[in-house]
Amino acid sequence: MKKILKYKILTVAIAAVSILTIASSFVKRPPVIAPADDVEGTINISGAFALYPITVKWASEFKKLHPKVVFNISAGGAGKGITDALSGLVDIGLASRDIDPSEVKKGAYTVYVTKDAVVPTFNTGNPDAAQLLEKGVKRDQFLNIFVNGTIKSWNQLAGKVAAPIHIYTRSDAAGAGETWAKYFGKKQEDLLGVGVYGDPGLAQAVKKDPAGIGYNNLAYLYDLKTRKQVAGVHALPIDVNGNGKIDANENFYSTIDDLTAAIADGRYPSPPARNLGFLFKGKPKKKELVEFVKYVLSDGQKFVEENGYIALSKAKIQEELKKVQ
Repeated sequence: MKKILKYKILTVAIAAVSILTIASSFVKRPPVIAPADDVEGTINISGAFALYPITVKWASEFKKLHPKVVFNISAGGAGKGITDALSGLVDIGLASRDIDPSEVKKGAYTVYVTKDAVVPTFNTGNPDAAQLLEKGVKRDQFLNIFVNGTIKSWNQLAGKVAAPIHIYTRSDAAGAGETWAKYFGKKQEDLLGVGVYGDPGLAQAVKKDPAGIGYNNLAYLYDLKTRKQVAGVHALPIDVNGNGKIDANENFYSTIDDLTAAIADGRYPSPPARNLGFLFKGKPKKKELVEFVKYVLSDGQKFVEENGYIALSKAKIQEELKKVQ
């Protein structure tokens, strides 16, 4: 009798637990809410053609994490970007040149985000192309073409064809022009040539003229899919050691990866290699700006090399991060 009673009590207890368990499954629980994304706002950016492509990529990836942030990005040359930032027209000016002391007095505050280089270019249809690629051009020869104007014909450099050198340069206030001129200890306004607006325009001008010579940022000289130089325009190799030929350690223009490696390890001279930065008017304080800079200097660096730029060193990244802390 006792065993039967214990069995009944146990059965009732189990049934009660089962009912409570089933009932509890119908009890309304508060939904699990993901942490609110408090990064929002509009970020206006303008400036250097050199920094424009990777900035667009960074913005696209950042927006996936923070969809409430709106970007307005335009390229118009470093000079325009810096002027726009200092006048308050944009939040970030894309800077591809050194900042003048006069601009610092106006509040220019730069955070460097990557590195690239300006490369001299010529038309692949040049009659002396083979000899030019073999011999390269010395710094002083470039100086006498772009600044002094004493070298006027291609046969003064290599080959036998006495074709006149047609010089093309940037018409806009450009980091590329300023950096190329700095290679000779000069300013952009010292450069000779027909002025052409923008990086794409300068590349196109040289591409159309077999006697043309110019200079471009890497993103406009190489195809990022094939990693090779675009058709029609070619890097004009710099004879760095000045021995009248392109040695094995100077022959790094075949692919964008070869050239960025040479820039990173110093085989390509600096200038025309240079740091690229975001320029603000004063230290950035708005949350969306600070978070965007932090992203660019952390996860954003993984997109740098595939887009033809050079990643900053860990030490340099830490140095730049301190500027927004």
